[in-house]
Amino acid sequence: MTAAFDHLVVGAATLDEAVAWCERTLRRTPDPGGAHPLFGTHNRLLRLDGCERAYLELIAVNPAARPTRAAPLKRWFDLDQPAMARRLAAHGPQAIHWVARVADIEAARRTWLALGIDPGPVLTASRETPRGLLQWRITVRDDGARLFDGVLPTLIQWGGLHPTSTLPPCGLQLQGLSLAHTEATTVRAALDAIGLHTVAVRHGAPAIGAQLHAADLPALTLHTPP
Repeated sequence: MTAAFDHLVVGAATLDEAVAWCERTLRRTPDPGGAHPLFGTHNRLLRLDGCERAYLELIAVNPAARPTRAAPLKRWFDLDQPAMARRLAAHGPQAIHWVARVADIEAARRTWLALGIDPGPVLTASRETPRGLLQWRITVRDDGARLFDGVLPTLIQWGGLHPTSTLPPCGLQLQGLSLAHTEATTVRAALDAIGLHTVAVRHGAPAIGAQLHAADLPALTLHTPP
């Protein structure tokens, strides 16, 4: 089984805050994304070079939308949780999660279930783009919880079109991804089970660190605030 880094999720209290943060921190205006009716969220995107088909997603709850996912089912990425809202309000936009791309999401899900890790059911979602319909299948728990405090990725399987096919290069490279968790051994085993052998995992407080590089930026690591 093989898996690959797909995208880094940067959460924000509002999408306007996310855009301002991106322009201030990365010196780039994110490209238009879209809305996710199922979860009542919306996003903006930046393509990442340095690994194949990778991008950065800026995401926030859409105040103008009500999720079509019926209560008590929750939004993805813990965005319905008061603790997440407090965290984003206190620290601003930040890396809260990441997503791994797999060729067979049902097989990857079964692999994690065998390890005692439940990523949630596989949902089907889509959104329109200027170049056609984006379609994907993704694991989302009914409670919307990120696995291992966001350190273990959500799983995704794309249809024919990938978001990076609609995004222009912006000169921003992903040079590395590092993870920390108090249950680092379990996280390591789960990543290895789906073929993600090169992502570094250490023991420590839950954290995600993404090392980014661009010619016009100093060395930069997006990380989870303590």
